Amino acid sequence: MLIRENIELLERTYLSPFATLSENSKGRDREEPQCDIRPVFQRDRDRILHCKSFRRLKHKTQVFLTPRGDHYRTRLTHTLEVSQNARTIAKALRLNEDLVEAIALGHDLGHTPFGHAGEHMLNSICEGGFKHNEQSVRIVEILEKNGKGLNLTWEVRDGILNHQTRLMPSTMEGKIVRLSDKIAYINHDIDDAIRGKVLSEEELPAEYREILGNSTRTRLNTLIHNIITNSLGKNDICMSEDVELAMKGLRKFMFEHVYRNPMAKGEEERAKDLLNRLFYYYNKNIDQLPGQYLEMMEKGEERERVVCDYIAGMTDRYAIAKFEEYFMPKAWQIN
Repeated sequence: MLIRENIELLERTYLSPFATLSENSKGRDREEPQCDIRPVFQRDRDRILHCKSFRRLKHKTQVFLTPRGDHYRTRLTHTLEVSQNARTIAKALRLNEDLVEAIALGHDLGHTPFGHAGEHMLNSICEGGFKHNEQSVRIVEILEKNGKGLNLTWEVRDGILNHQTRLMPSTMEGKIVRLSDKIAYINHDIDDAIRGKVLSEEELPAEYREILGNSTRTRLNTLIHNIITNSLGKNDICMSEDVELAMKGLRKFMFEHVYRNPMAKGEEERAKDLLNRLFYYYNKNIDQLPGQYLEMMEKGEERERVVCDYIAGMTDRYAIAKFEEYFMPKAWQIN
């Protein structure tokens, strides 16, 4: 059966000269037989989609902690929106859609409970620091599948590691995800902030709305079309200067009025204290960790890093449940 080979041939003949071809991947850390149906990046996408860390994203905070409402974004819905934006751009530019999707689905696996508040807390107390992009790579290389990792290709791991603003991926597909991440969170966080009455559409700076649009739908349309138009035929993923500046200005506005807004972030200090107390509890009571993490220490991993791994993998509600178990007084039981 030559299904995979036929797909690779289709990539060679159809995709852009700037695309990353599956057959040209730098490979995996551990060699393994090829799938007879799926090229390597499609296989990576499937591995991420089926892993436990991906499923836990549905109960991890995006921006609003414990929101009252079913329509606020979670880390999982954010991931899906990033993936969809990225796939749209990749398809239009004839780049490798499987690679884009794998990177997008894996880029936030390492996020902590309680969003960036949790990340900042672990970064401040864990020796060596904590960054969610590095933790995402650690998950797919080490933590998933009981310490075996997912054995993903180099290109997918590179895109996951370098999706943040201060970094730059090595592939065109990784660059698409890097921009699509910002496009997704700026726009859906505006939508959620309006839903939560933190701000209104009219409060967004007029100079940015004039360039990008007056609704989430029109802004997404503007940004995605602009990237496609300005990247066609180029060995880079880029935007026009006016649209890029407007997007950066809107991102700065969101940091000032939403991401640091006491109304939206009022519970963050409690969340940070919760994780801080869990961190020191597990360091003192290391036998409370699951066996997989104890085995990691037996193999040479530092205690603090293993505790950090365990806490970072928690969902919001699991972290709260563990806090209640260890620190809240139990009600008297009447027989």
